[in-house]
Amino acid sequence: MTHKAVFLDRDGVINIDHGYVYQPEEFEFVPGVFEACQKFHALGYLIVVVTNQSGIGRGYYTVEDFNTLSIWMRKAFQAHDIPIAAIEFCPHHPEKATEEYLKDCECRKPRPGMLIKAAEDWDIDLSQSIMIGDKCSDMQAAQASGVPMRVLVAKNGEKERLQTLNCPEATHHFLDLQAFSHTL
Repeated sequence: MTHKAVFLDRDGVINIDHGYVYQPEEFEFVPGVFEACQKFHALGYLIVVVTNQSGIGRGYYTVEDFNTLSIWMRKAFQAHDIPIAAIEFCPHHPEKATEEYLKDCECRKPRPGMLIKAAEDWDIDLSQSIMIGDKCSDMQAAQASGVPMRVLVAKNGEKERLQTLNCPEATHHFLDLQAFSHTL
């Protein structure tokens, strides 16, 4: 049985992007994220987080730090009866990273590697799925992987940021996850 998924970028979409967030005490959920994800889950979508994490590659925090935060975030979602099927991340950067992570890879958005991996691992039908992100690179990764509904939301829910983005790959524009969820 194939599944449909809502792919979510993390920083700026799930949480307020304070820059290289890796500790629970720095992690602030965007208002309405749980309500929106409850609706996605109720509509039969798997919740999959796809996030560039160049802070690992730059040496700001470790994979272990990221995993610890991800476990904490999953528990917060579970407390609202929302299972997160997968969290895919890319620690690489093509120019600004330590030697181990200095790589022009297929997983870093705007490339589609994270979405394709999740689709293979979870039997996801990309043509029935949705990508929600706050950057054009999110929309480009979704387009490259065959996700037809590409929702650009305002980073941290800040409307003026959305109005300044020129992103032809986006099929929809909304203030935040919750505003989009009301249309489903």
